[in-house]
Order: sequence, then C-alpha cells, then structure tokens
Amino acid sequence: MHELSVIADYQDRCGEGPLWDGSHKRLYWTDCLGLRFYRYDWPSKKHQIVREGFEIKGFALHQDGGFVISNTSGIWLWDGAGTPKMICAESGGFPCKANDCIADPAGRLLAGLFYYDTSKDYPLGKLLAVDTDGTSRILDEGFHLANGLGFSPDAKTLYFTDSVARCIFAYDYDAATGSVKNRRIFVRVPPTSGIPDGLTVDAEGFVWSAEWYGSCVVRYDPGGVIERRIETPAKQTSSIAFGGPELSEIFITSAGESAALPVTPPGYDPHSGYFGGALYSMRLDIQGKPEYLANICPK
Repeated sequence: MHELSVIADYQDRCGEGPLWDGSHKRLYWTDCLGLRFYRYDWPSKKHQIVREGFEIKGFALHQDGGFVISNTSGIWLWDGAGTPKMICAESGGFPCKANDCIADPAGRLLAGLFYYDTSKDYPLGKLLAVDTDGTSRILDEGFHLANGLGFSPDAKTLYFTDSVARCIFAYDYDAATGSVKNRRIFVRVPPTSGIPDGLTVDAEGFVWSAEWYGSCVVRYDPGGVIERRIETPAKQTSSIAFGGPELSEIFITSAGESAALPVTPPGYDPHSGYFGGALYSMRLDIQGKPEYLANICPK
C-alpha cells in the first residue's frame, strides 16, 4: 500500500461522487455546493473543470455516452456537452430531491431522496428507482439523510447509507425486476465516530465507507466488521471510488465548507482545523470492480 496523495485541489466546498470511467481512463467528481464538475485524466495526470453552474449531487455514466445526474431538483440526462434534460421531478407525489445515485446491472438508476432539515420537522426520505424507460417508483422509505449506495460483486445485495441515522443498510436486490426486500442494518456507526457518507464495494465484497467528521475511510468485511481504516487529513471525508487501469487505486473526495450537523461526534470542532476540499488517491493491494452503466431512454 502506498501513501495517500493529493492529485487535485480546487478547494471544493463539498467534493463528492467520484466515479471512474474505464473506457476513457478518467475519473469524474463533483463539487455539489460549488456547482463544478471535474475530470481527471489518468494517462496525462491532468485535471480540469468540465462544467460550472449546474448542481450535480450524484451521477452515473450512460451506455450511450454522457451521464444520468441526480440533484435536489430531480433526475437528469446530460450528454456531457449541451443542456441537461430533466426526466424525473417527482415520484409518487414526492419531490425528487436526490443525493447520491448508482446504476444497476439492468441500466436503471437508483437514488436516495432526502428532506432532512435541522430547523424543523421533515418528511423522511426515500429510495428511488428510475427504470430504463424513464418511469420512476419508490422502493423504500424512512430515511433521514440518504447517502452512498453500492452493490455486492454478484449484485444480489444493495447497500444504502443513512448518514444521520449512522447506518449502512443492506437489501436483497433483484436486478431482473429492480426490487428490494429484507432491509437490515449492515453497519451502525457508533456516535463517537464520524458519520457514514459515500460508499463503494470492492471485488472481494468488502464495503468501503467515507466518514464525514471522521477523517477516514473504513473497510468493512461482508459481515460488517471493520477490516481496516485509512486516515485522511480532511475532517469532512466525503466519498470514495476505485479506479486506475487495474482498479487498484482509491480516489477520495473531501469538503472544505464546514457543516456542523447535530450528529457530530463528541468533542468535534466545527470551527477550526482542515475540513477538506482536495481530491486524494492511494494505490492499494485490493482491486475494485467496475460500476454499472445507466441505460435510461425515456419514451
């Protein structure tokens, strides 16, 4: 295992959603508060801003090129150059205020909807599925702050994070129908630690979770037991993805704008220290797995 290094530093207010594009050997990530979307080119080691002024909370690569995007207004299709097209603003009467998302093996998009508000009562969030024809449905509900998602290597288990509940849930997933059942707690993060945020799963079926307020990413075995912890300089470590030509590099995003939620661990200082803003990478002795491509073509 090599040292953690900074590969880009745009001082992101809330860096999130790293995603590796294996076909073009690129990593994409977003600053969802700074409204910037980035690309890192592996062969040249150069990075650049791809788009500014449009909120991107989460995204998946599309089979036909471009992206499917989730944000607080809904779900969008974007060819990577023109104007994004809204395809889902509400589902079942609920606004699609979406955070992280992921494509499934059939090309659907799954996204977490959240309505968390520290100043007032709020409706609980949802787990949303957008089918390949662009129609949507609610798969489950009852979440405070929907966050990272990931699939086991055989795609029979879906992991889904609720940051405020400090839980990573697991479901049995049916890729043929895009349905979930048997929700259970995979990991409950103790109140003395950071809160679970972005998530990915490696080729061995171990779950990686970035800990906001925790200055680390944690690797859990398939039974939910901590296998290792990798410390980062950023107090607000936000998300993680595997990439590189051999999928043996981890990329870690972080957030520079302090967000002091009521679930901060005891003794956490929201006013001083380095919160984040940089994109990190590290080579591992562990291999990731490719993420699925979306294939959403609204009628």
